[in-house]
Formats: sequence, C-alpha cells, structure tokens
Amino acid sequence: MFFDSHTHLEEDAIEAIQKPDSRISYVMDIGTDLETSLRAVERAARYPWCYAVVGYHPHEAKDMGQVELDMIAALARKPKVKAIGEIGLDFHYNYSEPDVQRDCFRKQIRLANDLRMPIVIHSREADQEVMETLKEEQAFSNARKSWFDGKAGVLLHCYSGSTEMAEQYVKLGASISVAGPITYKNNRRTIEMVKVIGLEHLMIETDAPYLTPEPHRGKRNQSPYVEFTAMKIAAIKGISLDEVAKITCQNAKTFFGIV
Repeated sequence: MFFDSHTHLEEDAIEAIQKPDSRISYVMDIGTDLETSLRAVERAARYPWCYAVVGYHPHEAKDMGQVELDMIAALARKPKVKAIGEIGLDFHYNYSEPDVQRDCFRKQIRLANDLRMPIVIHSREADQEVMETLKEEQAFSNARKSWFDGKAGVLLHCYSGSTEMAEQYVKLGASISVAGPITYKNNRRTIEMVKVIGLEHLMIETDAPYLTPEPHRGKRNQSPYVEFTAMKIAAIKGISLDEVAKITCQNAKTFFGIV
C-alpha cells in the first residue's frame, strides 16, 4: 500500500495506477493554477483513490488575481480537496517576478489559515525566505497545531534542503516529503537528511510526470514508481519496504485528514 503524496496526474499515469498489479492505494493530485486545480478536483470526484490539492505554483503567480484566488477558495471547499498547494517561492527560473511570487504565496497561506487547511510547499533557491514567510504568516502557530493534532499542517514537497533546516522544520511541526531524486547517485544531501529525520515525519511522492527515480530515470514518471523511493528509504534506514509503505501512507492520511 503506497500513498503518492504529490503527483500531477495524466491519462497514462491513471492507467498505470488502475492496473491489477498496482500497489498504489492513494494519490494526491496537485494543482498549479486554476485550470489544473479544477482538473484535480474533477479527477478526485471520479476516482476513489484520488484526492486533490488546489492553488497557484510560484511559476504561475503572475496569473493569480483576486478573482482567481476567490475561485481557488471555492474549489478548496469541494469534497476530497485536502490542502492548499503547491505554493511557495522559486527563484531558479523566475517565471513570475519575485515580488509577485511573494504576494501570491502570502495570500495563499492566509487562505489556508482562514479555511483551516494543510499547506503543500514548493521551495527552490529560496529555502530561508520560504521558512521566514511561513513563520511570519503564522503557519506554525498554536492555532494551526490545534487543528492538526499538534502538527502545523505544513508539508515541504520534494524536499532538497539541508538536514539542519529539515530538523528545524520538524521542530516547528512540519512534515517532509521525499521524491525520486533520493535514488540518484550523487544526491548525498537528501540521503543524509533521511538518515536523521524520523520516519514519522516523512512522506513519499513522485512529483510525476517529473523527477523519475532510478532505474526508470529518463522516462515519464508515474505514481507506481514511488515504490523505488520507498525502497531507497528502507535501505537507508535499514527497515523493510513494507514498514516504509505502511508508515508513510499513514503519515499522509493523517496529514491530509483522510479516514
């Protein structure tokens, strides 16, 4: 039983999930703008194993005005929508201007606070600023922790930061999600982080169709490949694959409020 906590579903991936030999029990289909958020909500309504996250990715921040934010808020109230995301900052490409990203990020954190919903975070070349923004916008507040059984309801998706920052996040009440790059030969940073951070704070994801793990690197990613990320975590921690699958699945269900 695997929970792919972050994917961008496409038709071929849906077919793979529904094959008789698939070990995927749940996926979280992530929106990056209004159009993809709407599609995620529609797929969540159609497939019992699918849930949705809605929001504006930092790349698309330039396209989010008040009307779009209001529509995201309306989608967030739909059945099987479990979080606001993926939101954050990305200063690698700057497809949206940094100040536009910052404004979009803050508004969506405030929306999540208003709706008492979890937040799924994207951070690239902006790690310290993302953390400071989350703190300033009360993402780790006692109020949020009261809504999420002592945790903050903040998930760092496809985490690639330092072990020290991961430890800070965990102390603040956040969770960490690990993706396919942990299987890459030179990715010592994420391997070291997984060694240190307890499995109770971790989830697994594909970020499909991107970031395909070994041994399928070079192909389009899909949810069943999350098993290779789980296998790597099991090897790092010296535990069974079944234990990784069971604990990370329960972590994701608890985080997203899935009974």
